[in-house]
Amino acid sequence: MGYGELWEATHVELLAAAWATLQLAFGALVIGLIVGLLVALARISGAPALRRAALIYIESFRGTPALVQLFIVYFSLTSVGIQFSSFQAAMIGLGLNAAAYLSEIYRSGLEAVPKGQVEAAKAIGMARHNVLRWVVLPQAIRIVLAPIGNVAISLLKDTSVASLIAAPDLMLRAQDLSSVYFMPLEIYILVGCIYFAMCYPLSLAVRLLERRTRH
Repeated sequence: MGYGELWEATHVELLAAAWATLQLAFGALVIGLIVGLLVALARISGAPALRRAALIYIESFRGTPALVQLFIVYFSLTSVGIQFSSFQAAMIGLGLNAAAYLSEIYRSGLEAVPKGQVEAAKAIGMARHNVLRWVVLPQAIRIVLAPIGNVAISLLKDTSVASLIAAPDLMLRAQDLSSVYFMPLEIYILVGCIYFAMCYPLSLAVRLLERRTRH
């Protein structure tokens, strides 16, 4: 069986699995963006306890493999009565892992806003939350867009580890098809091409954002 015949036999299943992978990556990114922002705000807050908790979270998730975190969410939490499907566990685990990296991106963006602007906003009587909302965040978002895009690309590729907890993604379907057709080389090359087709447009978008940010 050649590549063309193999693609004809498997393309429907692989494309459906690719769509599931995109959904998994998008859900994990949303979780990462929300949790990462909360952790970043805790990291720069005036409360020592919040700063310490945020730092522990960041170092814990950045210092352990994503696969271990998925295993904890999927397998270990069942011992305390918390149970997720493999897809939900993968989304939550990858999202919490991404949040640790995104929080540092957020923090660098927030701290890049000139202190003089913050002090000027406070001098004219703006409340702290309004300073954050109207002065700091709009400028920080422009700074962090490109790095967030890079995290999104890495997250999309990292979804491949979700197959190890039987999450219905592209890699798991590739493993199943490989065992059916006994053509692992050809199938994994096709899967690699699909991953490239999903990631390359994101790479182009990140480059465009980086150029616009520099200007």
